Amino acid sequence: MSANILMGEGLALMALGMSFVFVFLTVLVIVTTLMSKTIGRFFPEPPAPVATGNRRPPAPRQDDDVMVAITAAVHRYRRRHRR
Repeated sequence: MSANILMGEGLALMALGMSFVFVFLTVLVIVTTLMSKTIGRFFPEPPAPVATGNRRPPAPRQDDDVMVAITAAVHRYRRRHRR
């Protein structure tokens, strides 16, 4: 085989491969978009709750024993590590 024939077959094979990849990726994008729209149509996201005013969530109740233990630990740490 001559170099010209081999070069022509190589270019034809390259064009065939590149066109196959292009078509595959185009179909992939179209199918993904259609699936996204279908899911959005049949399973819409619930609306976000509307915030009203400056309401803050209630602070969790802390046990008095835990607060006493934390205070004692901080006091002991500060007493040992004075500047």
